[in-house]
Formats: sequence, C-alpha cells, structure tokens
Amino acid sequence: MTRIGVLALQGAFRAHLDAFAELGVRAHEVRLPHDLDGVDALVLPGGESTTMSKLLDTSGLRDPIAKRLADGMPAFGTCAGMILLATEVTDGRPDQQSFAVIDIGVRRNGYGRQVDSFEADLAVTGLDAPFHAIFIRAPVVTRVGDGATVLASHDGSPVLVQQGPVFVSSFHPELSRDARLHQRFLQEV
Repeated sequence: MTRIGVLALQGAFRAHLDAFAELGVRAHEVRLPHDLDGVDALVLPGGESTTMSKLLDTSGLRDPIAKRLADGMPAFGTCAGMILLATEVTDGRPDQQSFAVIDIGVRRNGYGRQVDSFEADLAVTGLDAPFHAIFIRAPVVTRVGDGATVLASHDGSPVLVQQGPVFVSSFHPELSRDARLHQRFLQEV
C-alpha cells in the first residue's frame, strides 16, 4: 500500500491529510527524520517558505528529504512547497535554500499580499472539468525549464507544473475540497 508523508512543520498540512483520507489513502505527518521511514511520496504544503526552510534545518529533515528527492521520490509542493522545490527563488531570504528538483523559477508572494488573495477556476490538463483554485500570497512562476510541463495557467502564468514525479502548484488545492489533484499525484507514486 502506498504510504504518503505530509511535511508537518508549519502551514496547511492538515488539509492535505484530509484530502488523502477522502481518497481512502492513509497519509501521515512528517516532523522528524524517522517519520520518512517507509514513505513513498512527500507533500510539501503551503505555509511560509522561509519559516519552513528554517524548520527543515532545526528538525534535521533537510538532508534526509534532499537525499530522498534526489533518489526520485515523488513530491507535491503547494504554494510554499512550490518555492521549496523550485530551482530558482526570487525575493527569498539570502540564506533560504530550496531542494531544486523541478526546473522552474518562482518569485515569492508574486501575486501580492494577503489582501490580494483570490480564487479562480482553472483548466487543468487531464481533468474533465475546471479546478477551483485558491491563491493565498502565492508564488509566481517566472521561468519553466525544458524538462517541466505546464498543466494549468492563470492569466498566462503557469500555476501547476510537473517534471517527472514532482508536481507543484502556486495555489492551495488542499483548501478547495476537490481531491482530483491529489488523486492525480497518486498516479505518479
């Protein structure tokens, strides 16, 4: 049986756990290195990327996650998770590190501040109906490398991108009460 881990250091991790439960998949919280044991795939949730980056270091998770990702572990990064997985991050702290496993550039809070949050229905490649997306202080994709595939855009900007077993979204699919993107991610595991 597939075992999904959800990084549970900060942010919207509980909503991801609920989305997988709706699909009948048991997901568990990853807070310490031993929580990665037996994990087949990892979700990096939305939250505050600089805080999450610091907590990856203090929890001892950065190196074990980096190794697993380098070995090809599937990952799904939403909002801050997208920032943590991108190869280039603009407007981050100088000491902020990413895992650099999907060839995209992102700009933190590219859509604006909290008051600029919005919702939009997106046409997503492979889905038969629009996906209602919730954008909260979302990153903007500034560059998409040759190996990455854009699965959805909003106003001409990529907001859902895949490269191999790695998915990232600028928005929060876990808050939409629509588990289709979680289901799609499971197909890569």
